[in-house]
Amino acid sequence: MERKKVGILVFPNVEVLDFCGPFEVFSVVRLDEEKRRVEPSPFEVFLVAESLEVVTAANGLKVVPDYTIDNCPILDILVVPGGWGVRAAIENSKIVDWVAKQGKAVETLTSVCTGSVLLGRAGLLEGKRATTHWMVLDWMRQLLPNVIVEKDFRYVEDGDIITSAGISAGIDMSLRVVSRYHGEEIARTTAKYMEYPFPENNKR
Repeated sequence: MERKKVGILVFPNVEVLDFCGPFEVFSVVRLDEEKRRVEPSPFEVFLVAESLEVVTAANGLKVVPDYTIDNCPILDILVVPGGWGVRAAIENSKIVDWVAKQGKAVETLTSVCTGSVLLGRAGLLEGKRATTHWMVLDWMRQLLPNVIVEKDFRYVEDGDIITSAGISAGIDMSLRVVSRYHGEEIARTTAKYMEYPFPENNKR
């Protein structure tokens, strides 16, 4: 089985559940539940940052990246989380350029919360539908006037780009990605394992 490589970008003051939620979803997927302890997830998940230094996320959680944006393997799926740290990240040309390059190369491009603003700053959402945390919908509209910012959905799909609303909505988005790759039954089994209610609809 060729495992899909999922890179999750992290940066100072990234929102914890924004990146940990998708990390958990993709890590615990199993195609055969009876072999959960002997077979890996069909997704290989790792954290990517500007350097290999410890990243201090929101509220003080410290995480160690697996790769830098300079030595990151070729990705199939990119997850760009949000949080207060996005405000600095969108002014960091190295990060923005890396997101722009990866966003054009991956099979599936995703974001959580204000991560969609970083996608927009990288030029990946021009003329596309997207969403973000409900508290910053107007901020996103002001920064990205050429993006169709949606307010009523947990996640928004526009082709191979999936943006999600705030924090826990990243789990819904990730389950949707699992469905796209392996079918709804596998996604439902994943949610059940996590004891997370499978999103029966996509409304906020």
